[in-house]
Parts: sequence; structure tokens; C-alpha cells
Amino acid sequence: MEFLPEKIDNYVVAHTQKEPEILQELTRETWQKVLNPRMLSGAFQGRVLSMLTKIINPKNILEIGTYTGYATLCFAEGLPRDGQIITLDKNEELETLQNKYFEKSGYRNQITQLVGNAVEIIPTLEEKFDLVFIDADKSNYINYFHLIIDKMNPGGIILSDNVLWSGKVVEELDPKDADTKVLLAYNQLLNEDARLETVLLPIRDGLTVSRVK
Repeated sequence: MEFLPEKIDNYVVAHTQKEPEILQELTRETWQKVLNPRMLSGAFQGRVLSMLTKIINPKNILEIGTYTGYATLCFAEGLPRDGQIITLDKNEELETLQNKYFEKSGYRNQITQLVGNAVEIIPTLEEKFDLVFIDADKSNYINYFHLIIDKMNPGGIILSDNVLWSGKVVEELDPKDADTKVLLAYNQLLNEDARLETVLLPIRDGLTVSRVK
């Protein structure tokens, strides 16, 4: 679902910095070889993620949902030399493709990949995070939030993707649509939790920026 008129969207993209060549290559290979390539963050949102990371200057990043590693590399662009990204995904079949581009990027030593159930992995992490990106199964968004909130440094940022869910969040709820039901509750949680300052940006499928007080 497009939230902006096509001409405006085209103008926005045309006046946003182009993605690096390595991300163009990763996009092409993802569309050629991987199921559900629309799950990619994409060029425009990738530049938003890169810019936010450079502004935040985080030392420790947690990414929940690696997919083929596009967003991971966008975050890596804003890492200091001693910074690190821990990225989680349940699909071990994507590791080879992820590694190929992590190696080519020059950020390989700053990226740690963990494969498995994020709900089980997150409690085992000892790090405190400056930036967390939630972009995995929507049914667990609330669970992910509760697992990471106490692992955030003061002033840390939580980015939540797909929070507009193709506009379904403002349509009549289908009782069988569990993902939309969770996202409605999740968006309300982020807006009302006293520990956060939150703004929901209508970027692509919706990106929420929440700052931990």
C-alpha cells in the first residue's frame, strides 16, 4: 500500500542519497534467489536507517530479524570503530547469503549473527543496547519489547518496522487477523509507556522511533 501520491514519492526518492553499490547488489540477489523479497528494507528506508544510526552514534545495536542483511549493513554504516551489531534470525538458510555481503562490506568483524528463536536468545544477551531494530514476526512484537526494554541504555532508541501494516491498522479489524491485532496493541503500548518518547513516521510501511528516557 502506498501512503504518498506517486509523484511525491518519486520526488522524495529522487532527492534522497542513493544506496551504496553493495546494497544494490544485495537487493538484486535477494530478488533473484530468496522468497518474499519484499521483506527487504529497500533503498529509501535503508537511507533513513543509515542516517538515524549516524545521528544516534550507537556502540551496541540489536537487530531482531536479519533476513538477507540489508538493514544490518545500513546500521553498520553508522557504527563507531569499536561498535557492534548483534543480529538475530530464525532462518539458518540465509546465513550464507548474509555472510557473503557482510564480508564484502568490510563490517564483518563488527557483526555477530545468531540463529534461532529471538524470544529465547534475547534473555541470554548480557549487552546493553543503544539501538534496537524490531523487524521480525509481528505476533511477537510485544514480547520483543518486554524482553529488550530493560536492556536499553538511557537515551537508547527502539525502531519498530511495519507498524502501519499496509494500512490495516486503520481498517476494520478482521477477528482472524492476529498480526494486525498485535500491532494495534503494540502501537498503543509504545505511545503510552511512560518510559518512552515515541513518534510514528509514515515511512514506507510505518517506522516508529521510540526513545528510552
